[in-house]
This record gives sequence, C-alpha cells and structure tokens, in this order.
Amino acid sequence: MPSQLHETLIEMFRDRPAFAADLLDQALRIPVPEFDEAHLSSADFTNVAPTEYRADAVVTLIHEGAATFAIIIEVQLRIDGHKRFSWPAYVATLYARLGCPVALLAICPTEAIARWAAVPIAIGPPGSTVFPMALGPEQVPVIIDPEEACHLPEMAILSTLAHASRPDRDALFNALFTALDTIEPGRAALYTDFVLAALPPAARMFLEEFMATTSHHYQSDFARRYFKQGEAQARAEAVLAVLDARGIETPELFREKMLACTDQDRLARLIQQAATARELDDLDFLDDMSAPFQCEPDV
Repeated sequence: MPSQLHETLIEMFRDRPAFAADLLDQALRIPVPEFDEAHLSSADFTNVAPTEYRADAVVTLIHEGAATFAIIIEVQLRIDGHKRFSWPAYVATLYARLGCPVALLAICPTEAIARWAAVPIAIGPPGSTVFPMALGPEQVPVIIDPEEACHLPEMAILSTLAHASRPDRDALFNALFTALDTIEPGRAALYTDFVLAALPPAARMFLEEFMATTSHHYQSDFARRYFKQGEAQARAEAVLAVLDARGIETPELFREKMLACTDQDRLARLIQQAATARELDDLDFLDDMSAPFQCEPDV
C-alpha cells in the first residue's frame, strides 16, 4: 500500500508538473529545453505484452505546441532490483509514444538509495544504456531565502526535509512557511502534515517548537493559523477524554461541536470544568447550544 511519503511526493508533480523541470534544472543541473507548458501525461506504459508497467508520474514539456522533453518520475523509497528491468521499458515506451528525449528521475529519501538508483542500466551491446537520474538529500538545494521559497514552494519542502539538521534550520523553516502562505490553504495543510510526518523525531521537535513560538519573528501567518488550529483540536480532544474517563456520556452532536470550537480560552476552562463535572450540564459549553443533548428515552 502506498505510503503518505510516496503519495504526497507524487502529488507535488500532479499539482505543479513544472516542478519536474525545476528539479532537473535547479537541483541536478541537467539542461532542460525551453518550454511553454508542462503537462501531466499518462504514466501507463503497458503495450501488447501482458506485463503491466506504470510509473508514478510523467511530465511532458511542451514548446510551441509540440512535445520537446518528457520526464518520468519515480518516488523510490527503497532499493528494488526489479526497477532495473522496468525502468528501461518506461523510457523506451515513452520515447516511442512522444518522439522526444526522455529522462527518468528517481526521488530518493536517502543517499544510499540515490546512489543505487543512479547506476546506469546496460540493456545490450555498448551504447544501449539507460542512465537514470537520482535526487537524494545531498542533491536538494538549501533554500533559506523566503523569496526563492515562494518561487519554488515544493523545492522548499524538499529542502526542509533534506537539511532540517542544519544549524540554521530556523531560516529553513521561515522560508518554508513563507512559501506555504503563497499556496492554496488545503495544499499548505497537506504539505505541513507531510513535513511533520516525514521528519525524524529530533527535527520534528525543532519544527514544532518553531511553529509554537508565536513571538518568533520568523513565524508566518500560515504557521500561526495551522498551529492554533492544531492546539485547539488537542484541547477539545482533551475535554472529551476527561469526560469519557469520568463516565459522562457525550452525544455525537456535542462531540462534533466541541471539536469545531476554536476558542482557546474557552477550551482551557472546559478542561478544568470537565475534571470536576458530574454531568454534561456542568459545562458552560452547553449555554449557547441550540440543540438539547439529553438522550431520548427508550420507547
């Protein structure tokens, strides 16, 4: 089953196909031809043979209405010997389909996997060789300039994941959240969850501390909103947990409205009230509720 890391990395290319060209040009220093548009193309390479070949994503660069370059994206989270047989098929099939140069780019979480992925694949006599390109942590540029991060938000995410142990990590975080302020809030939340899940524990702790420090001059508007939402949900869940522990029944409507509450001060008071409550009516959360919470009697 695909992991969150695998799926979210692929989602970056689905959201902005030109990111594939950015990685080749900005990170790996591979020349990319001039293009007007970048399109997500079919990643299915199955032909008449029964074996199914499917890449994670394919991006086609278009110039003056014609395909000029294609990039096969493979999110490679582990060493897999079978890929050395399927990757040449991907390249050959796409070359035959589009009639333009094709590159295969493997996105790798560790340098060991990146070194394995970058080994050329010889498929015949001298000259018949596929050269995969691999992007590991060492190839990801360090982005600490907020303006650069806003221009390349997906690159800023990879930069944070690859370099979060640097002494100047606060500058990385500042650039990251400044960039997240420039994209659609749903995607920003997805990417923040992704970064928090993918970082090792020590780096995640530093990031969470950065997000929680509201007086920090690096704090972005998005980070403030995101952290406050998370803190409010945690407090609401704490109220419900205390009530559950005290054996006080909490109807579904009450739980829904409790989890929707974002008033931090009120939630803090409710935690204290829940600790001594004997019944649900002891909480002032019910004062402005339009619907009653008493259970209907059995008929």
